[in-house]
Formats: sequence, C-alpha cells, structure tokens
Amino acid sequence: MTRTGKARTALIIGGGIAGPVAAMALHRAGIEAAVYEAYDSTADGAGGGMTIAPNGQNALDAIGAGDLVRAIGTPVTAMGLRSWTGKDLAQFAPPSRLPSLQFVWRADLYRAIYDEAERRSVPIHHGKRLTDTTDTDSGVTAHFADGTQASADILIGADGIRSTVRPLIDPVAPQPNYAGLVCFGARMHQSGLPSTNGVMYMCFGKRAFFGYQVFDDSSAVWFVNLPHVLPMTVAEAQAIGTKEWMRTLQTAFADDRTPALEMISRTDPRQLLITGPMENMPRVPTWTRDRMTLIGDAAHAASSSSGQGASIAVESAVELARCLRDLPYDQAFSTYEQLRRPRVERIIKLGARTNSNKTAGPVGRVLRDLVMPATMKLINPEKMAWQFDHHIDWNAKATPLT
Repeated sequence: MTRTGKARTALIIGGGIAGPVAAMALHRAGIEAAVYEAYDSTADGAGGGMTIAPNGQNALDAIGAGDLVRAIGTPVTAMGLRSWTGKDLAQFAPPSRLPSLQFVWRADLYRAIYDEAERRSVPIHHGKRLTDTTDTDSGVTAHFADGTQASADILIGADGIRSTVRPLIDPVAPQPNYAGLVCFGARMHQSGLPSTNGVMYMCFGKRAFFGYQVFDDSSAVWFVNLPHVLPMTVAEAQAIGTKEWMRTLQTAFADDRTPALEMISRTDPRQLLITGPMENMPRVPTWTRDRMTLIGDAAHAASSSSGQGASIAVESAVELARCLRDLPYDQAFSTYEQLRRPRVERIIKLGARTNSNKTAGPVGRVLRDLVMPATMKLINPEKMAWQFDHHIDWNAKATPLT
C-alpha cells in the first residue's frame, strides 16, 4: 500500500464472470489482481443462456472487452410478452440508438472471458475455497481450505449469491430466499420452427412461465419457471431426473396455445438443463468492511427475470476498478457503493415485479392480461431506457460523492 492509501494489489474471490472481469479492469487501472476460485476446475460447458444488455456491453467496452460478447452473441431485437392463449400482450426493446441485447450461452461467455483474462496475464487459481480472512493495518490475508493463504491490499468478494465473503464482512448479512419457482432450460439444435426474427418471447402460461427464441438456422433456446410450493435445492431437483421433469413440464403447458408444448416435446431429455430454484436476494445493507468489499451477485443479485444480472455485475466490476484507480481504497469503496446502490436496487425491484406476474393465480392472470396491453401502450419507451442507456466513462476521474 502506498502512502496515499491507494490499493496496488487485490485478491478477488470467485471465478465466475464478475471476478475475471474485475481482475481485467483492475489490471487496466494499474492494480495487480489475482482470482481465487473454489472449484478445482473450470466451468466449461456448464450453464444455460443469458442476455447481455447494452449497458453490460458498454461496461465491457470500457475495458476493451466488448467484442467478446459480440463475437459469440446473437442479437435480441425485442422482448415480446404473450399470454397462455397466444395473445400478444406487449413488445419492448431498448431505444434504437442503443445496440441490441445479445443472447449468449453462459459456457461460451465464460470461456471467452477466461481466455481474455489469460491473454491479459490475469492469474486465476482453482481449488481455493475461502474459509476466513485476517485484516491488518497493512493488508488483508485470505485463508483457504487447502491450508494456503494469499495477501494483498484489498479483497473483493465476487463469489455469487451464496457468497462466503459476505458474512465475513457482515456476520448478520441476509441469505437468499426461495422465490417459489424451479427453473429449467434447453438448447435445441433443430427446433423445426420458423425464426422469431430476433424477438425473444416471454409467455405467461396457465401453469408456468415459458420463454423462447428461435434463431435463423432453426436452432432455439427455451426456458421455464415452474411454480413449486416447497423449496428444493439444485441437487434435489436434479435427483428427480430429466424424464420425470419432462413429463411434468409437458403437463404444465398442455393447455397453452404457445409453442411451449411443441418445443418441450421435441427436446431430447439429455439436453434438459435443471438449474433448480429461483432465489431472491434481500437487500444487502453492508457491502464493505475495512479492506473488503462485494461486487456482482454477492452484493446485488438481480432475478434472472430482470435480464440484467450479468450486465450489472460487469458494471460494478468496472466501476469499482475505476474508483480504486483514482482514490484511496476506503474512499473508493464508499464512492463505488454510492454510485452503484441506487441503480442496482432499482433494477432488482423491476425483476421482483416480473416474478410476481409469473406466479399469478387465475384471477391475477385475467387482470394481468387485460391491463398489460393498455398499460404498455401508455409507457414511453424512453422512460424505460434508463436501465439500458448507462455509460461508464473509464477516462473520467472518480471523485468522492457528497
């Protein structure tokens, strides 16, 4: 640590997406950073799909990494909302002045980010499960389950919704809670359906929520949020088996006049991805203590319904690096939180509102389907642009907020 109090070295706990992006941003800011991941190996081939919003692409552009997404992504020109009867309820998209959302497979994004981090000489250590930290006047030390340790000026928790760092910062920090939905997805190499011409459809089914997009080559992606009263872990959901879940999903969409039943029936059960329970993360009141802070889902886990989880995680990683470049670490942490908290909490509220529509009962479905088309027509698209039209000026000097 220099006498100005600026951090020159950083430990990043968590090797998903936010962690390596944070390390690349810190390297660009002149701060030596290394990533420590609990799992013994990389997550190649794991995970479903996601969208990277224009704001997420912009944040990556700030550190010269935006082309990673555009190289592997497929444009999503609009989001279409449909009822279980097949009625179009609404369609919305970012303003035309902004780039399209990009649909990416998580495995492809993960590999692209890892390869870029390696190209930029970012160290990523596997098999390093954090157990504790020791904070001193001169730095912070991370202690790992394998008996090793590592020290730096600061430590950043990028270890997801079930963060180990979060309770080390605040022992009474909240934990995620079950949102009442179990989630599934699949990749279809040949759907046999016509292209949706860049539109990703979100269908409020009679018994479950179904999202899908058919690409120009007839390949497709679909995902399901299935209401389920009793919470279950990912392992418990996977133990039920793909064949049983496929029967359950076919029953759930048997009455819907959307492509859901057809797409599920045409899917090879071996392609079914059981991602398990959807969880909500309560507001995390404390992001920072001493030399430690949080980014991404560890600090602000947005529901997948928001379509912004990865994008705002990348934003926070880049914004934190910018603050640490220009300010002593304690001022950088507080400035970063002041910059980020209002925005991410507003996005999280939007996602929670969407989740409530997914679990609507019979009366709620009728009211939603009646009210939503008229409501959406009254909404000025520019009023929704704030979540997409967010620019991080990397070259601007970070200054403490008052």
